[in-house]
Amino acid sequence: MRNNILIVIALISLSSLTAQIRVGNAILPYEENFGGTELKLNGAGMRQVLWIDMYAGGLYMSKRRKDPKEILEVDETMAIKLNIVSGFVTQKKMIKAVKDGFTKSTYGNTDALDERITKFIKFFSEPIVKNDIFDIVYVKDKGVIAFKNGKELGVIEGRDFKYALFKIWLGDKPASEGIKKGMLGIQ
Repeated sequence: MRNNILIVIALISLSSLTAQIRVGNAILPYEENFGGTELKLNGAGMRQVLWIDMYAGGLYMSKRRKDPKEILEVDETMAIKLNIVSGFVTQKKMIKAVKDGFTKSTYGNTDALDERITKFIKFFSEPIVKNDIFDIVYVKDKGVIAFKNGKELGVIEGRDFKYALFKIWLGDKPASEGIKKGMLGIQ
């Protein structure tokens, strides 16, 4: 009987270990459910600045893909999870990084998105601290839904907005080559 209990405990421990991945000091789940859609981790990486881990990022999709252009173009539910692992990531720095990211991802042509970018930036109105988790979820025919620590922050409509936003991490000039390769599962 005791051996059976130990085997059950071992199996439960093993299954919980395989349900998530460690990226630096962050732990990301292998599966997420957003709006009733089951998504699987496509890949994950760490955003580093001067060898300091800033945040882990994971890309979640219904089907694994390695081509960033295909990911940006596809019109289906997908998500990016950002797990803040450093106190150096502040509200002010996140806002600047998002603004710079949109400028790079649109080659400076943000006019059509300016109002929605401003709305998105307001999602970072509260302080950001170590261990905060942001989920940026694109839902087909609804738009981008942002969450902080599981709390919905709001919705930004438009597939064009999703394209520019996800291009911050997956575009030609990503926030980090390391996180891009990690999210694509090629690192």
